[in-house]
Amino acid sequence: MRIVLLGVAGAGKSTLARRLAAETGAKLICLDELSTTSGVTREQLPAFRALMTELHAGEAWISDGNFAAATFDIRLPRADLIVWLQPPRSLCAWRALLRRFRAGEQHKLGELPRVLRFIWNFDRVNRPRIEALRAEHGPDVPVVRLRTMAEVAMFRPPAI
Repeated sequence: MRIVLLGVAGAGKSTLARRLAAETGAKLICLDELSTTSGVTREQLPAFRALMTELHAGEAWISDGNFAAATFDIRLPRADLIVWLQPPRSLCAWRALLRRFRAGEQHKLGELPRVLRFIWNFDRVNRPRIEALRAEHGPDVPVVRLRTMAEVAMFRPPAI
């Protein structure tokens, strides 16, 4: 099983990814942890893409993160399923705020205004771009959309 998890900051991608990896035994690939908190620079892109190719070569993985323009051509052709987490913006914003206060959290409080703007504008700005790249690089990959915490809690990947 090869699953790509998509969604805005605070949607619960990493939490679901950890759960799915534990339940399935698939390798967890967290793109945010493999990049800097500000993303991947132009100079880092070739090495990042090479790493993505290597990590996504296996037969079982859970890939957590968007990075659509930089990685969809690598990840989506190999994916069995795309899971879009689409909770309400207010919940994502609340989670992003709470995340700043967890011990050992890499996200910094000073980044919060930028993250909140990103969350609030995601459906208008980022989702259309991600959807277009998804349609280009993985048009035949099934998509599951999870909008509530109950849907996420009940989600189990189908046997493929």
